[in-house]
Amino acid sequence: MQMVHPGFTQETFEDLGTALSDVTFVVVDLETTGGSPSGSQITEVGAVKVRGGEVLAEFQTLVRPATPIPAFITVLTGITNAMVIEAPRIATVLPQFLEFARGSVLVAHNAGFDVSFLKAAAQETGHPWPGFPVLDTVRLARQLVHKDEAPNHKLGSLARLFGATTTPDHRALHDARATVDVLHGLVERVGNLGVHTLEELQSYSSRVSTAQRRKRFLAEAMPSAPGVYVFRDASGTPLYVGTATDLRRRTLTYFTASETRRRMSEMVGLAESLTPIVCATALEASVRELRLIAEHRPRYNRRSRRPEKAVWVRLTDEAFPRLSVVRSVTDRDGAQYAGPFGSRRGAEAAITALHEVVPLRQCTRRLSARSPGDAACVLLEIGRCGGPCVGAQTREDYAEVTRRAGQALTGSTSHTVDALRRRLEELASQERFEEARTLRDRMMALVRATARSQRLRPLTAAPQLIAARPGEDGGWELVCVRHGRLAGACVSPRGADPMPYVAALRETAEVVLEDAGHRDGRAHPAVLPEETELVLRWLESPGVRLVDLDGEWTCPVGGAGASRAQLEPQAGTWSEHDPADGRVAQTGMRPLDRPTGTLRA
Repeated sequence: MQMVHPGFTQETFEDLGTALSDVTFVVVDLETTGGSPSGSQITEVGAVKVRGGEVLAEFQTLVRPATPIPAFITVLTGITNAMVIEAPRIATVLPQFLEFARGSVLVAHNAGFDVSFLKAAAQETGHPWPGFPVLDTVRLARQLVHKDEAPNHKLGSLARLFGATTTPDHRALHDARATVDVLHGLVERVGNLGVHTLEELQSYSSRVSTAQRRKRFLAEAMPSAPGVYVFRDASGTPLYVGTATDLRRRTLTYFTASETRRRMSEMVGLAESLTPIVCATALEASVRELRLIAEHRPRYNRRSRRPEKAVWVRLTDEAFPRLSVVRSVTDRDGAQYAGPFGSRRGAEAAITALHEVVPLRQCTRRLSARSPGDAACVLLEIGRCGGPCVGAQTREDYAEVTRRAGQALTGSTSHTVDALRRRLEELASQERFEEARTLRDRMMALVRATARSQRLRPLTAAPQLIAARPGEDGGWELVCVRHGRLAGACVSPRGADPMPYVAALRETAEVVLEDAGHRDGRAHPAVLPEETELVLRWLESPGVRLVDLDGEWTCPVGGAGASRAQLEPQAGTWSEHDPADGRVAQTGMRPLDRPTGTLRA
């Protein structure tokens, strides 16, 4: 595939993360009249502003609650009703605190308690809550402090462990000062584990092993650009392939607690290198990912690892054709195909559905018009087959049966679907609900597969299609598709004339032969049905314009796509018939006025 790489973008501070030494923390502690903000109020606020290990400022005030302080609270905190009688109300205190803490990260020991009271006070006084980032030292301590170091994770126990200069005593400022020392002790511990930014600290989890954190450098070297990433083991064998709109940002998540999949943690433990492949467009990245997975079969990828498992339903080209399940498609045998199916079971279900309404023979031996067999199966007796095997049906009569089957696979499915629906209604009226459910599933397997093949076939037959879609940053995303394969992709910059880029793409795109997907009768990973489907989804996305088309891109009126839209409304419809030629054009793409036209810069 020929591609034009976009220029690398210089990493921003947001991409790199905020160094902990540059973060302003406001460590806050509250004293209250009870344990819930729904029935209790704040009696004291204490806060310490710190950055880079230095204290910048302190905030402390008593608050006069609307109700008396209970006696047991006074015993606990030492704050009496007499002490708060002349203190300001929370309506006065809260705006002062919000200004003190503006632009900082709030820190508290059991932060849920303190933040819930502050939010309730903001709602009560009509002040919008700023949405501070919040760090809870209790949650962090539970992951970093073991039982043999401290009996529990209470503030007093942690203050002793980390040698706090202030002893917590249930007064707001004292407890806030002690929490500052606990915070610094915890930050020092995570720093030894490779956590150096606010983003890493917020997502820290002990589930991430030390060895896993130490491999973070693999992601730090990745570019901030869209593309594909490949994790490899010590021998260079791909372990996992993925895509990202920002390679650096996405791969960094594999070394934090945001990655919760156990198999991914195992994969990172084995990884020794990380390879970036920068791509011009998201479509190119998705296609490259698909091809790499099919080629290397990475052990930690679960999808698209075995494209050879796909099967097709084939209507054979012989005197008396029949249906069979095959693993490859070729245009050289004159047969008609539907699929691909994800499993043999799905293909056999579709065949059974078609046999339900089309009396094709189901015997597997090859029949000659001159030498019919001498024994018929039970299908002849029950009227489900015309008996060509014993000469009861001429080749001409059987040709009509074959035509109906071929029409159901490659043309209009409406007659077949209508017949199956009538059969469903008949079974339901007889209260044979299990049989009706089975027939419904078989019918949907047939409709989905034929819709898929009818959508794929025109694109794989077209020698060349060039399309454009407006880019997110202006300009155009351009793709060249040849026989269903993405042959090239590039991006024309905003304000530039896109047509020279179209011309360059046409000349430099990969040469794709019509039968490139079929070597030695086997499907080749270079032209996967999934790749053609990715291209189709892109072509059908909003804003796409057709620039150049060599060949036809049509689908039959009354085809399986229309039938599926009726049976599965959530699947949508994409057909728009043209009575002039009895064909249907793909919609979702906005064509230009003529096959080859001019895109505006």
